[in-house]
Amino acid sequence: MAINSVIRTLVLVAFLWCMGCCLPAAATTKGLNQIVTPDIQPQGILSISFQAQQPAIGNRDELQFEYGITPNFEVAVFQGLVPGETVLHAEWGLIQRKDFLLSTGVLGIEQGRKPQPFLEGGYYRDKLFGIAGIQRQDTGSVGVFGFGYQATPTTLLTLDYMTGADNFATAGVTYALTPNLSFNPALYYANRAPHRCYGYGVLTWNLNMR
Repeated sequence: MAINSVIRTLVLVAFLWCMGCCLPAAATTKGLNQIVTPDIQPQGILSISFQAQQPAIGNRDELQFEYGITPNFEVAVFQGLVPGETVLHAEWGLIQRKDFLLSTGVLGIEQGRKPQPFLEGGYYRDKLFGIAGIQRQDTGSVGVFGFGYQATPTTLLTLDYMTGADNFATAGVTYALTPNLSFNPALYYANRAPHRCYGYGVLTWNLNMR
């Protein structure tokens, strides 16, 4: 068995062990495929995710840990497996109303790279929500846009788009497999010619750490 296969197997075993050792929290259909969203992770809730994607999108295999420290502040750690790298994100909710959200933060905090600050707003109404904002990247500032539709209590349909030649438009669905476990497959469509499509999937388990 190749070393990469061994690593992925150990990660999945650890992930399933965590699922059995912690108190569950209700799964949510929070978030989009590519862009950060202005809603803050609930305080005391830890999301553990295993993500697999084609290398053209990013790290092929990685773990994600997202935790709500306060009602208005969260941190997230992305631990890449292939290749190995650790990235930190932080987000602060400036406004967190039922229908309007405004958040700022910094993405991609890691050694040897410039952090990417962002500012995003979101309007939420009934089963629909829309998001727009701006994010700084190495090549300059880019626009970020997202849309979600809660088709059923367990199924969220999503679209998002990030401007810039190196970014993507995406379409995906987040489905709550159980009250604690959700799965989010998506397709990424490259902005740069020849505009290829790439696959992505993330499995998320929410844990109540309070």
